[in-house]
Amino acid sequence: MSTWFRCGVTLDPTANRLYTSDPPLYSDRLNTMDVYSVFAARLGPMSGNSNKTRAVGLLQELGLKEYEAKSFVALTRRESGTAREISDTSDVPRTRVYDAIGVLESKGLVETQHSNPQVFRAVPIEEAVETLKREYVDRTASLRSVLSRLDSTDDTESTTSTHEVWALSGRRAITSRTQRLIEGSTDEVFLIVGHETVITDRLARQLQSAHDRGVDVVINAVDETLEAQIRRDITCGRVSVSPLDWVNGSPLADDGTQISRLLLADRESLIVSSVAGRPPERDHERGVVGRGFDNGVVAIVRRLVASGLVSADAASSSRDE
Repeated sequence: MSTWFRCGVTLDPTANRLYTSDPPLYSDRLNTMDVYSVFAARLGPMSGNSNKTRAVGLLQELGLKEYEAKSFVALTRRESGTAREISDTSDVPRTRVYDAIGVLESKGLVETQHSNPQVFRAVPIEEAVETLKREYVDRTASLRSVLSRLDSTDDTESTTSTHEVWALSGRRAITSRTQRLIEGSTDEVFLIVGHETVITDRLARQLQSAHDRGVDVVINAVDETLEAQIRRDITCGRVSVSPLDWVNGSPLADDGTQISRLLLADRESLIVSSVAGRPPERDHERGVVGRGFDNGVVAIVRRLVASGLVSADAASSSRDE
């Protein structure tokens, strides 16, 4: 009978239970096809080396070093393996496999059978993902605590300027700031959506949360197709096609810039972003952020939006008459 160890704790190989009074970490052992299926679900359709590379990259983003990530990916592809087998599958030098496995074992990602030679196996994928998630959350919490305690290097007391405009680059950064403005809103959120990628499940939840706490939510789409998607995915607020002509396109022939999103929160906090050029450049979102009721950029956008909406309401009333 083989006995497996995880960070010095013995496992019952027949029932896959810890030899303690604690509840089992998992009840059923995943076989090779189960691991493959879960891994495929996490990463999309399997495509050989490209998917292995993607898996290694994701693990490195979560804090593993290259050899650790490669060794873990190699183990998820087999029931178990020796250092030689891991090296052959992962292209990690065999002498470095032991170091990588030692780190993975200390993180609770790998179990060891102390035979001759030693044999290793990865914990189930779902368990590994939860372990990495907890470590990532703990690290970010520690980072926030440490950064908040850093001493300021400014010679004078800081003052918040409401006339500054800051640039943001990348969809992730712009999405994060959009969500922060929605979370901090207390009265009104006006959102113009120019691209389908802006609409996410998290955005829908945050808009619903704002609506539930009494915030007036108004969403404009640049066309009817996008309006239909918004109505399907977001069930709160007022949704319509934007009456603002300048949002839908430019009268200038050489201006191919597309407004990706425009958010005006409480009429005093603004983020507006755009994409330009052709793919892949067009996939890169760039934006600006402004804050303060008397901020010049915020004031201009607020008046452009207000005047456009008033004009549209007047035209609608005239047609009704």
